Amino acid sequence: MTFKKKDLLDMESLSAKEIALILDTAESLKEVSRRAIKKVPTLRGKTVVHFFYEASTRTRISFEIAAKRLSADTVSLSKSASSIVKGETLADTAKNLQAMNPDAIIVRHSAAGAPHMLARLVESSVINAGDGMHAHPTQALLDMMTIREKKGRLQGLNVAIIGDIAHSRVARSNTVGLTKMGARVTLAGPATMIPQGVEVLGAPVTHNIQEAIQEADVIIMLRIQKERQQAFLFSSEREYAQCYGLGLEAMARAKPDVLIMHPGPLNRGVEIAPEVADGPYSVILDQVTNGVAVRMAVLLLLLGGSR
Repeated sequence: MTFKKKDLLDMESLSAKEIALILDTAESLKEVSRRAIKKVPTLRGKTVVHFFYEASTRTRISFEIAAKRLSADTVSLSKSASSIVKGETLADTAKNLQAMNPDAIIVRHSAAGAPHMLARLVESSVINAGDGMHAHPTQALLDMMTIREKKGRLQGLNVAIIGDIAHSRVARSNTVGLTKMGARVTLAGPATMIPQGVEVLGAPVTHNIQEAIQEADVIIMLRIQKERQQAFLFSSEREYAQCYGLGLEAMARAKPDVLIMHPGPLNRGVEIAPEVADGPYSVILDQVTNGVAVRMAVLLLLLGGSR
């Protein structure tokens, strides 16, 4: 199967076969990062622009490492270093970038739909590295890769996503992607952090964290995204930790082979206790490792294959 898409903007636009192709490709590329010389010439001569309008550690660095391990030339652009601070529109920025003829533009933006707009304006491949509260497709893909790697499958697994669902692009992308691959997703969190109508994504909702944990093969914890909340939607962080945080007491009710995941950054002691984040069930750092492989796969399939 060939990957014939120009862009990667969300999980909705990917079929189950395309998701499987990306995961299989990522698995085959993972060994590159274990070599003494961590580089292959696959994308030599290609130019990748990293345009991050929002702050990022894991996503930005792993995309840059992924491009360099495929031998692509990379250019990084942040909001503070671009002409956007002088009043230039995102559309004009995109057109100027296109005039320099890059092969791919990786964009993270605070506005939902910004990568979709860029994709319509430029001939370059556009990869969504997170847009507002909408989508984060490569995070969902690396999460699915980690689950499949540790559990051997996605089909039939119970996955609980717990926390600030309303403001989480990770929750949306994971729910769509995991459901397409045959997993059963349950969303859990306080009522103030669950958006109305979220059930249309195909996942039941509960406000009882214990209910979500008991049947879960995988637990994905989310941080409270205060930067996206107009007001804190819980009485206090301490009370949130007691009611919805994942600590040792809550873990006592979980399956003995459960996986604990988190997209980062962690708020230790709020949504997850340090002893759980660093404990034997945690695969959080495996997610980071697999992020490089997944992003290498996406770049390779978009820029190195035929379409």
